[in-house]
Amino acid sequence: MSERLPIEELIIGAAQDAGGWLGSLAVAQVATAADGTVVRWNHAAQELLGYAPPHVVGRHIADLLHPGADRSLGRSLWEAASSGRGVMGTVTAWHHDDYPLELEIWACPVPDRHRGASAVLIFAADAHTTRRIRGTSAVWDGLFARSPVGIGLLDTKLRFLRVNAALEKMNGLAESAHVGRRLAELLPEVNAGEIEDAMRQALAFGEPVLDRHRTGRTPADPEHDHVWSCSYVRMEDPTGQPIGVVATLVDITAQHRDHVDAEAGRRRLALLSEASARIGGSLDVERTAQELADLAVPQLADAVTVDILDTLARGDEPGPGLARGVAVRRLGKAPLTGSAITRLLAPLGRTLTFPAGAPYTQALRARRPFLIAHLDEQTIAPAARHSAVPGQLLSKGVHSFMMVPLIARDLVLGVATFCRTRPGDPYGSEDVTLAGELTTRAAVSIDNARLYQHEHETAVVLQRSMLPQHVTPPPGIEIAHRYLPASDINEVGGDWYDVLPLPGGKAALVIGDVMGHGIAAAAVMGRLSATVRALARLDMAPVDLLHQLEAALADLAEPMLATFLCVVCDPATGHCTITRAGHPPPAVLEPDGSAYLFTAPAGAPLGVGGVDFTTAEATLPADSLLVLYTDGLIEGRDSDLDDRLTELTGLLSEPQRSLDHLCDSLLARLVPSSADDDIALLVARIAPPAGRTG
Repeated sequence: MSERLPIEELIIGAAQDAGGWLGSLAVAQVATAADGTVVRWNHAAQELLGYAPPHVVGRHIADLLHPGADRSLGRSLWEAASSGRGVMGTVTAWHHDDYPLELEIWACPVPDRHRGASAVLIFAADAHTTRRIRGTSAVWDGLFARSPVGIGLLDTKLRFLRVNAALEKMNGLAESAHVGRRLAELLPEVNAGEIEDAMRQALAFGEPVLDRHRTGRTPADPEHDHVWSCSYVRMEDPTGQPIGVVATLVDITAQHRDHVDAEAGRRRLALLSEASARIGGSLDVERTAQELADLAVPQLADAVTVDILDTLARGDEPGPGLARGVAVRRLGKAPLTGSAITRLLAPLGRTLTFPAGAPYTQALRARRPFLIAHLDEQTIAPAARHSAVPGQLLSKGVHSFMMVPLIARDLVLGVATFCRTRPGDPYGSEDVTLAGELTTRAAVSIDNARLYQHEHETAVVLQRSMLPQHVTPPPGIEIAHRYLPASDINEVGGDWYDVLPLPGGKAALVIGDVMGHGIAAAAVMGRLSATVRALARLDMAPVDLLHQLEAALADLAEPMLATFLCVVCDPATGHCTITRAGHPPPAVLEPDGSAYLFTAPAGAPLGVGGVDFTTAEATLPADSLLVLYTDGLIEGRDSDLDDRLTELTGLLSEPQRSLDHLCDSLLARLVPSSADDDIALLVARIAPPAGRTG
C-alpha cells in the first residue's frame, strides 16, 4: 500500500500534536493489507523490535511473533480486526536481536481503498511500560474522580488535556470545553497571564510553583470574584524531558476574605493609633486640621480637605446656625503638591460659602457622614447646580467620595472631605466608620485648641493688666523692661516685675515668677504684685516683706510656689541690698565693661515655709547696670543652665546703645522664636541724681 491510510494519518497527527502522555510514549505503528501483509512500519516500530522497514514490509504479520509462543492469539487478534472490530491484547514478538518481547497491541480495521477490503492498523508498545502507564492512569483516575481539589493536566503548550469534576465545578465548564484550550482562551476574566507565566516557570525549571493566586470570575459564579490557590508541577518522561503540567487548585475565597478583613482591621487600628500620636499635640487649630489631612492620605483617601466654620477660625463663638448657608475656611489640605485633584480645590486659608440648599450645607446640618460610593454624572447633579468642582473632580478620576462632619461636645466645627481615585476600591461602611473615628479625634483636638486659645488670650490679657502700666523710677535710676508671653498656652504663667519708690530717694526693683500656668498663675501673680506694692509703702525690710508674701500664699485654697527677687537701691551712693527667694541671681554690668552675676544666698521659693531669708549687700559704681530676669530667659530644653548664664554675661559685655536696645538684644539672642516659658526682664541703670539719665 503506497499511501498512508486516512485513519492512520489522523491518529498519528493527533499523537504527535498532543504534547502530553500520548505524544511522549514510543508507540509502534504498523499497517497491514487485508491478507496480513505488512505495508507500513514506522520508526518507533523499528526502535521497538529492531527491524528496519525493508526487512519487514511485504512479510506476513504473523512472522514477527515468537516462534515458540502460541501464535493463535496473535492470529485471532488480527483476524478480529480485519473482520471489522477493534481489539486489544498481549502477544509475544521476536526481537531482531533474538530475544522475546512482550507487546501490548491495539488493532483496528481501516478501509483498504485499493482492494475493497479491511486493512488493519496496529499500535504496539512494550507491555511493561504500558502496564506501568496503565497503573499510573488508574491512580490518576481515582484521584480525579474523588479529590475535592481541582486538578488539571496541560500539555507543553499549556492546553488542557484533562480536568477532574472538582475543576469543572470551579470553572463552571465541562471537561470537553477545557480540552485543547488554554486558560486565557477559556477564562478571560481571571488573571490568566500571571497564571500561565507560573506554568511556564514550572515547565522551564522543573521546580514546583506553589500557592500562586488565581483571581477573578468564572461561569460558575459570574457575579462575584473568587480567589484560588494554585500549584503547578512539571510532568516528565523517563528521560526527564517535560511533557506537561499538573495543576491543582483550591478555592480560598473565604480564607482570603477573612485575611483581607483582618489586615484591614489591623491597618485601621494602626491608623487610629497613629492619629492619637500625631493629631492635636500642638493645640493649634490650623496645625491640627492639616495633621488630619496629612494622616488620611494615602491610607484612607487620595485627596482630603478639612474646612472649619469661619466664625471658629476667626476665634469667635459659633454663629447662629446653618439655616441661611455656611461659611467655612479651608485649614487642611493634602496632598499639598503634585496632585491634579487638589489643584482643583481651594487653597489653604480660603473662605468658602455655600447656600442653604447645597449638599455641603445639608451634610453639616444633618450632623452625620455623607457618602457617595460611586461618583457619576447622576450622583453629582445636586452639587453641580452650586459648583463646577464636582464635575471637575469626576473628570480627574474621583470615583468615590465622603464628607464627615467635625463634631465635638455636640458642636459642629466643620467638615472633612475624602476623595478616592484608586480603581475598583469604592468607599464602604467600614471606611465611613474609620473616617468618623479620625474626625472625632481631630474635632476634639480642634475644640481643645480653640478653648485653650481663648484661655491663653485671657491669661495674657489678665497678666498684662496686672503688670505695672507706668513705671516711674526715682531720680538717679533709668529703667527699661519687657514682658514676653510664652508661645504655648500651657506656659502662660505668673511672671511680673515692678519698680517701687521708697523713702529717702531709694527704690525697690522687684521681679517674681509664680510656679504655675494659665489664668490661675496670672491671678496669683496679681495678688502678690498688689501685696508687694502695699507693703512697700510701709518701708518694710525686704526679709519681712518676703515673710508677708509667703503668708499671702498660705492663704490660698490651693498650694502655690513662687520665686522672688528684691533689690533695694540707693542711687545716691550706689548701695544695694539683695534678697532672693529661689530666684535667679541678678546680673551686673559695671562701667568698665565687666559683667558678672551678683553673689547672694539663693534662698527657698515662697510657699515652701519654715525657711529664713537672708540678704546680701554691695556698692556699685555709678552708671552700673542691674539686670533682673525670670528663668524663661536662661532656661532651654537642650541647654545647660551655667552655659546660658555665661552667655548672658557675655552679651552684657558687648557695647550697647541704650537700655531698650539691651532688652531687645537679650531677648533676640537668648530666646528662640517660640518661647517655652513666659519672660519678664527689668534693666536699671544706677547713677547719682545729678548724673546722666539717658
